[in-house]
Amino acid sequence: MRLLVDTHVFIWMASQPERLSAAAAAAVVNPDNEVFLSAVSVWEISIKRALGRLSFPLERLDALLAEMGIETLDMTAGHGIAAGDLPRHHDDPFDRALVAQARIEGMTLVSADQAVARYGVPVIA
Repeated sequence: MRLLVDTHVFIWMASQPERLSAAAAAAVVNPDNEVFLSAVSVWEISIKRALGRLSFPLERLDALLAEMGIETLDMTAGHGIAAGDLPRHHDDPFDRALVAQARIEGMTLVSADQAVARYGVPVIA
């Protein structure tokens, strides 16, 4: 299975793995699954860090991704168009972009945010 982790899930994986649900924790460590972090999430972390709302060691991002076996997923123009076309179930542009990416790429989204499930993408909560 190809998994796209929501921003908060990645942060929890890196710093507070006990916050992950049992299903999410099992999915992200299962060697049969490919786990991805979107460039959208990196952008979100960077913005929140710059605003002082989040402390995260972005200077260690590449090392963290390698340690956790996580690949990155770039944002494409097609992803952006699809995100803009989504119904307004969720007003967070980062989450809407992740939903669009999961849809287009045939991925399961790993997220504790119940609102993303309203888009009909597979979700591990």
